[in-house]
Amino acid sequence: MSPTMTELEQAFDPPRHEQVPPVRTIVLDRTPEPVRPPEQREALRPASSVAGPERLRLEDVSVSYGATGSLGRRGANAVRSVSLSIHQGEVLALIGPSGCGKTTLLRTLNRLTELTPGARRGGRILLDGEDIHDLEDTALRARVAMVFQQPNPFPMSIFDNVAFALREQSRRRPRRGELEPLVIDALRRAGLYDEVADDLHRPALRLSGGQQQRLCIARAIAPRPEVLLMDEPCSALDPISTGVIEELIHQLRRDLAVVIVTHNLAQARRVGDKVAFMYLGDLVEYGTADQVFEEPRAPRTRDYVRGAFG
Repeated sequence: MSPTMTELEQAFDPPRHEQVPPVRTIVLDRTPEPVRPPEQREALRPASSVAGPERLRLEDVSVSYGATGSLGRRGANAVRSVSLSIHQGEVLALIGPSGCGKTTLLRTLNRLTELTPGARRGGRILLDGEDIHDLEDTALRARVAMVFQQPNPFPMSIFDNVAFALREQSRRRPRRGELEPLVIDALRRAGLYDEVADDLHRPALRLSGGQQQRLCIARAIAPRPEVLLMDEPCSALDPISTGVIEELIHQLRRDLAVVIVTHNLAQARRVGDKVAFMYLGDLVEYGTADQVFEEPRAPRTRDYVRGAFG
């Protein structure tokens, strides 16, 4: 007769006077390696990919808002005289406290800032050596795509969300059969296709928050941009979805340059190859993630990454 559950429980839980642990000898075939604490594992990033060609170059870029003041006046500027370069194969993380100008700088890279009344820009931004103001705005935003803080899928199907971006870049209205392989490719690159392959006609608004954000990434990368801008793409997501997006960022950087704004310093260290710290509109420090977080040159950077303010 098979033992009952009670008998099994008793077999694995003998009386206390019998609970004498046996003496065992464990033979190791190699020297044991200590396990890093969780906070140390979290700080480690995958090995940086080799930086490719320069995609964007910023030369003394300044941005101001309001009808009064000039770009030369300190109090009027949201961003002041920022110069840096952004390369394919790298993730640049923009960090700094709220109101420091990092989102303004990000939006300036594809001329979204100029949609704000009273906004003015000084300096130059070069995309593959060409001033972005010499490009048509829609053409620029296909080459320098943007993913926003809150997922913003269109109220249409999954397929049509991605196809919309492709149709916008086409001189003639392509047929569905022409678009399908391109839509599937974008969904695969965004790490979403396997989850939605059987129902591409499902309304996008029925997806989870993390899926919606990956759909927005698929929509942004469908036209094959050279640069992907991300404004706190994980701030509205749970930790599991955040991890999926971060892994996706590492995969996407193989083919394009990624610029991400984040308030999460641990995230900046996990995903960033380069880090730019901004404070009150100034670029205080720019360098590799390891240098900025472990050996910051500026006292203000050191205070910020150690949590003294922000």
